Amino acid sequence: MSQAFSDKSLSDVHQSIDPNKKRKGIRRILAFFGPAYLISVGYMDPGNWATDIAGGSAFGYSLIWVLLMSNVMALLLQSLSARLGIVQGRDLAQCNRHYYPKGINFVLYILAELAIAACDLAEVLGMAIGLNLLLDIPLMWGVSISVLDTFLLLYLQRLGIRKLEAFIITLVAIIGLCFWIEMVYVQPVIGDIAKGFVPSIPNSAALYIAIGIIGATVMPHNLYLHSALVQTRKTGSDRKSILEAIKYNVIDSAIALNLAFFVNAAILILAAAVFYKAGMHEVASMQEAHKLLAPMLGSEWSSHLFAIALIAAGQSSTVTGTLAGQIVMEGYLQLRINPLVRRLITRLIAVIPAVLVIGYLGEQEVDAMLIFSQVILSMQLAFAIIPLIHFVSDKVRMGEFAIGTKTKIASWVVATIVIALNLWQLYESGKTWISGTDQFWIQALVVLFVLGFVLLLAITTFYPLILKNRKQHNSHIHQNIVEINSIPVAKNFKTIALALDFSSNDNPILAYALKFAQADTEFVLIHIVESASAAVIGAETQDFEMQEDERILAQYVAALAEKGYAARGKMGFKNRTTAIANIVKECHADLLIVGSHGHHSIKDLLFGETVNVLRHKVDIPIFIAK
Repeated sequence: MSQAFSDKSLSDVHQSIDPNKKRKGIRRILAFFGPAYLISVGYMDPGNWATDIAGGSAFGYSLIWVLLMSNVMALLLQSLSARLGIVQGRDLAQCNRHYYPKGINFVLYILAELAIAACDLAEVLGMAIGLNLLLDIPLMWGVSISVLDTFLLLYLQRLGIRKLEAFIITLVAIIGLCFWIEMVYVQPVIGDIAKGFVPSIPNSAALYIAIGIIGATVMPHNLYLHSALVQTRKTGSDRKSILEAIKYNVIDSAIALNLAFFVNAAILILAAAVFYKAGMHEVASMQEAHKLLAPMLGSEWSSHLFAIALIAAGQSSTVTGTLAGQIVMEGYLQLRINPLVRRLITRLIAVIPAVLVIGYLGEQEVDAMLIFSQVILSMQLAFAIIPLIHFVSDKVRMGEFAIGTKTKIASWVVATIVIALNLWQLYESGKTWISGTDQFWIQALVVLFVLGFVLLLAITTFYPLILKNRKQHNSHIHQNIVEINSIPVAKNFKTIALALDFSSNDNPILAYALKFAQADTEFVLIHIVESASAAVIGAETQDFEMQEDERILAQYVAALAEKGYAARGKMGFKNRTTAIANIVKECHADLLIVGSHGHHSIKDLLFGETVNVLRHKVDIPIFIAK
């Protein structure tokens, strides 16, 4: 874990694609396309399936208009997010850290992480359900298997952003093809579908599903992600280049999100045409939907395609949570950790509640948990939308690229709809929670939660307006440099420790040791005995390897003594890094010099990753001699 060393979003792929290197015409335009497809998978993830199936089976086509409205809202908000990243060169999390106080930023960070965890929960459950439906793998095993996609994602990221985008586009195409075939099986009545575009909310249950659909469609973490992904394209700083990048990213978003709308609408239409039409208004389970599709449509392939698309949706949307989690953590906390650790943390946060629910409440509660996760996403949405609108409206930092009056009005209308739905849902849920218990402390907690939600909403909305007339706090990633003259000069190294393995790697270690040495420097030569008996009985071993190691170490000490240096040898045993660290501390060394084997990835697992582990065990400088 370390402080972020770069202020660039996704620094490993930042501006890694240069559209200007492409020939003019379609190839150059296609160089801009890609980010929105990584975004679109979040709009068709398994969480959407649960809300769409529940909405279609219970209310027929009447909630299609909610999907359309959500898609229009998503297109507007994602275009604003892309504009922010292109013009300001910062993602949404970085802008939040710049504008809001530390305390508010921390709360916003926690909310963003909750949104990512809720999304990842939907992906874990969706993947597990898909494997269960297609291969009859138990849900608990499916949830466990989903942890393995961590390594797939890390591999794809190493291949570069273009390969990652190609992988996602392939999975999106599979999902789209599956549902196109499903529509051929279903053959819905177009006139009935058209009626669903007339806005209506039949009852409070439909409102809950509608909010879940909005939460599943317009995802808060996608706003963070899109503002970073557009920065993978190298865009010029002149007016023409910026306008071109904005235009092509809007087109990219329109194509990708309309495909996501087709998938979501297809799921709802499928549920409405098959289940609602047959009077099965209680079908809210993906397992039940899968089981009923084949007998009702007369083809086993209708069920198989449903499961295949679900697995593809779960696998593709897992990318969204990982990258968004990286952006959120680095942007808010200026903190960068190992991608594998970051991904495992995110996945475990999702896996643990999934395992608990499946283990204690049973598999029948999985779909209810999916819908609840989407409502949680919807509740977080305002805290991403409102800052985004403020940032792209800021003429000081956006200049001529700040959104116009009409776009600003449309954006605030979207924000108002989201806030109104959230407050209504919060009010209804609060009443249910309070009336469902006679415990005063529970009722008090509910009231405090509601008041805290409203207060944070107010601060998020009005603080940037107040900030215009105040000095903005420092947003720099790093502190200002100190005066060079005030930095004390490092003292000479009195005791230098050398970690030797009696191979060719020792040559550069000794060469640099002599270069750093002064006349009064003492060398401590360290060698770790790694024979089988030494690993068991340590210093008491007297096997052949131990005797040979002592002989060679003595030769090194004698050779340094001939050059006029004080030197002594130290043997270590059992755990390599712990033994080296202990000897360094015992000898009060000022510098440790180690060699580098030059291996990485799988070889680190085979041979050990000494340097990376060792640096956490000692508090002196470590020099790696190559």
